[in-house]
Order: sequence, then C-alpha cells, then structure tokens
Amino acid sequence: MSEGEFCVVCGATDRPLVDGVCAECAADRTPLLSAPKRAVVTVCPHCGAREVSAHWERAGSSPVLTSEDLTPFLEVPPEVGVRRVQWDETSVTATVREFVGRARVRFRGIERDVEVPLSVRTVHKSCPECSRRSGRYYTATLQLRGPAEGRPEKAIPLRARLEVEWTRLVREMRPDWRKAVSWREELPEGWDCFFTDTLAARAVAKLAKQKFGASIKESSSLVGRKNGQDLYRVTFCLRFPRRTSDLSDARPGAGGEQALEQ
Repeated sequence: MSEGEFCVVCGATDRPLVDGVCAECAADRTPLLSAPKRAVVTVCPHCGAREVSAHWERAGSSPVLTSEDLTPFLEVPPEVGVRRVQWDETSVTATVREFVGRARVRFRGIERDVEVPLSVRTVHKSCPECSRRSGRYYTATLQLRGPAEGRPEKAIPLRARLEVEWTRLVREMRPDWRKAVSWREELPEGWDCFFTDTLAARAVAKLAKQKFGASIKESSSLVGRKNGQDLYRVTFCLRFPRRTSDLSDARPGAGGEQALEQ
C-alpha cells in the first residue's frame, strides 16, 4: 500500500486495500454467503436416492437430510472460501424444514463466522429403479437350476441347495449388480431371479460359472419394439453341480416370492 493511502470507510492506514476499502470493511459490506429463499430436495422413499438435475444418485442413503443435501445450495461469491459448515435444524412442518448453516469463511485474508438460513421442502418421488421394481419390470432372468444329468433332486432340498448357491453368489456381486436384482420367484425346479439390467445379469451368470462351476445356457425372446428397435428379454439358465457338502448348510426357503435383501 502506498504511503498516504487509507480505507475510505474506517480510515485505517495499515491494511491492504482493494478499491480503497480494507478487507474488514469490505467483509462488513459484502454478503459472504447466501442461499435461495426455498430449496427442494427430491428423495426416493424406497431407497433414499436423491434426484440431481436429470439423474439419481446416492441410492441407499438415509432419508434424513444431511450436509451433503444442504451445502450444495450455498451461494459462494468468487472471493470467498468456505472452511467448514455446520447445519442445525430449527423447525419442522409437514412439508418444510428450516435450517441454519453456521459457516467459517475466508475473505481477502481474513476469516469470519457467517450464519445462513435455509428453508427446504422435501419431495418424495420413486426413482426409476424402484419404479421398475414395484412395476415388476425386468429385462433378464437368471434361472437357478440343478444339473440336467443324474438322479433328479426333490423340490425342497433342491431349492435349499440353490438358495445357498445364490447367497454365495450375492456375496461376490458388485453393488450395481445387486441393485439390478428386482425380485425372485420360487419354482419346483429351482429359482427364477429377475434383473432390470441385462448386462448385470450376464455378468452375474459369468461369475457363477467362474466361481461356482455353473454351466450357462443363454436364450432370448422378442417382447416388442421401441423407437424402431426390437426389444428382447434374455434368459440365463444356470445349472449348479451338486456338492454333498452344501446340503448340510442348506435350509428351506420361505414359500412364494422372495426379494433380494440388500
């Protein structure tokens, strides 16, 4: 700072100036942090995913709003850096939650504590994945079966053995493959597992072959047309070899349809 220069607001002569104003006075006259009058967070009530722009993310999250939901709504000027933010809920109604964000910010070399009120309306909306599941949408089926050769197994012990194989298989799946499992159905000859993603179903079938020695037979059927293209549903028949050691671990599954526990 040149000799004789001073802050035009407070008169200080020992501080750096920008346009004739020191950082302290500029901070007093500048909104260091702000938020919109009303924010909206769209949450899937089934899986906790959030709708962000045109896509969904954070499936498996808690439906409770956290800093991950709130902090992105802060409007930060270019010269301000946010060091940390703590959110406190101040009031709740049936549709709106009121928060106060207490932030530590840095502006032109100085730090300030700033409070920002934020009003959030939570909208509950099923994500596409959960909508497909509730509507029993699927693109591929994994059929869990016993070996084609040899003495046929009775239905209950067979399903129990295949239940063990499925449990082992689920443990080896990637999270996105598990997410693609819509539901399962119990049949006399084994289990049918329905997937909302054909690529995920194919990957699981290959995993069953590599890890557990299952054989794969793939087939497809035409189910309609969309945007001028044929739509197919793919079936992967997995035949698991019989291992005597597995029978001691098997337990009969519950009757009817069962959903994958994730």
